[in-house]
Amino acid sequence: MLKNIVQRLWGVSDKKYSYEEARDALAEKKKSDKSTLAGQEDTKPEILYYLATDKSAEVRRKIALNKSTPHQADHILVNDEDMEVRQELARKIARMLPDLEEAEVTKIREQAITILETLASDQLPQVRRIVSEELKTFDCVPKHIIMRLAADDLLEVCAPILEYSPLLSTEDLKEIIAATTVDGALTAIAKRSHVDEDTSEAITSSLDIPAVAALLANKNAQIREETLDAIIDQATEIELLHPPLVSCANLSMRAIKRIAGFVASSLVSQMISSYDLDQDVAEDLLSRVRERIKDVDIEGANDETLEDQARNFYEKGLLDDAFIENTVKNRQRELLFNCLAQMSKMPVASVRKIIGSKKARRVVALAWRSELNMRTAIKIQLEIACVPRSQVLNAKGGQDFPLSEVEMNYDLALYDGGA
Repeated sequence: MLKNIVQRLWGVSDKKYSYEEARDALAEKKKSDKSTLAGQEDTKPEILYYLATDKSAEVRRKIALNKSTPHQADHILVNDEDMEVRQELARKIARMLPDLEEAEVTKIREQAITILETLASDQLPQVRRIVSEELKTFDCVPKHIIMRLAADDLLEVCAPILEYSPLLSTEDLKEIIAATTVDGALTAIAKRSHVDEDTSEAITSSLDIPAVAALLANKNAQIREETLDAIIDQATEIELLHPPLVSCANLSMRAIKRIAGFVASSLVSQMISSYDLDQDVAEDLLSRVRERIKDVDIEGANDETLEDQARNFYEKGLLDDAFIENTVKNRQRELLFNCLAQMSKMPVASVRKIIGSKKARRVVALAWRSELNMRTAIKIQLEIACVPRSQVLNAKGGQDFPLSEVEMNYDLALYDGGA
């Protein structure tokens, strides 16, 4: 039955039906039959136009997605009350653009660009987001539509355009950086496949820390030396910038030395490894770190406790193997106990009892919990816990912990609550 009706409506039979006759026939059809017609690309345009006002949202969604739907019907659907209808229409119109011939582009400007403009200003962000996602890499879209989406006040809408659109010039990006109040918009710009020096400078000047971090992590970002100097100035007090700054490509030796002046020693070691620095330069950098740690006011001000100092060092990322080895060397036992308490997340009383037990297994487990290496663990055993040399636990294979994680957690279990 359906096959016969469809054949008549598509003009397969010898008899030609008028638009009115087809409309009357459709009025008697089931929803499933209309849905089938709505999804067929070879359905007659007048039938598709008629179905664009069907009471069924499912039918209208299929009309919105159908490439054969006449633009007159699309103009109706652009204001459809159903959000999903408008979303499907947005996808279709956007995906048509790259495949248009030059002659068709002129035609489409009169028929489809208006639809895109309306959808790009839709009251629902879900619709605008689809338009943005579909258009983000196109260079055949009118610039004003891209600029409208780039200036949207919701990140989910503006971010795809800001990160990917080839139509945004350096001047466009600088204007957006200066004007936007959307949290995350500058980060999207910083992730672009190409960020030139002027854009990098504008991002840095914004003092948007997540965006600057994303800029540093972007291997394709071009950053002037003076811009990098400004970032380094910011980073001295902002730990979020330390890892991406250390990982930044093409650091000059001057920049490396400046960065080594304030980041944790583990990050200095990372720079040494990444840039394959020669031994003399590497030792110079590490000696600077050791001097910096030594110069820190270890004894502290009168109004700052050792616990406060240890917490402050931990929050600044200073507590690592080099720092702990320095406290061991200087016999700063109470500072060491407080630092290990911060690093292991254990009460300082528990740390003191573990060290005082002179049990090698427990001391090694404490070092492991504190994320120290076995070399440091051995020094704590010998010089602080005073474990007899014959009972000292050495590294397995030269560097690994000799106990399993299960064993070490077991040895620490009694101390986790401060017992």
